[in-house]
Amino acid sequence: MTDPKKSDPRAAGGPLALSILAGAIIGVLYHQSTLGLLVGSGLGVVFAVGFWFFDRKR
Repeated sequence: MTDPKKSDPRAAGGPLALSILAGAIIGVLYHQSTLGLLVGSGLGVVFAVGFWFFDRKR
């Protein structure tokens, strides 16, 4: 008997990079570039950890 093939893991680099860029752009628009970059990075990390967590269960 063989084990069923596990699906390939999903990549979270795209959402991570997009959230960092979006946070930086929104931060520049509101004259708070550092805050925007940090918030975008934080949201990107949350997305990446979420992808990893749900991918582990598959």
